Amino acid sequence: MTESLSLNVERRDGIAVIYTDGYINNQGGEEIAKVAYELIDEGYRSLLLNLAGTKIVNSIGISILIEIIEKIIEIEGKLAFCNLTPTINKTFHIMGLAQYTSIFDDEQDAVEHLGE
Repeated sequence: MTESLSLNVERRDGIAVIYTDGYINNQGGEEIAKVAYELIDEGYRSLLLNLAGTKIVNSIGISILIEIIEKIIEIEGKLAFCNLTPTINKTFHIMGLAQYTSIFDDEQDAVEHLGE
């Protein structure tokens, strides 16, 4: 299992999409947080994490995602996830992430929701 994570960002009209590829652990989570906070500093208030390339998220990675959620709530922004594996989807629901964000099957639905 690889422990590295690569990210790509697509900036759209008021929405930033972060594409992940790899394992979201402490290192990967910190990379996502760094990018998310930079996007917030640039003025983005709607972020979408497309996890199509991620098959595993560990507990430290989840705790870092929770920190991002707290920041989004603080700025009255929106955060959504899409393309989660069934296991990650279930984990996010159990851990309460779904309570404060939105989870979508695909990117198109997520972007439409964030654009509202």
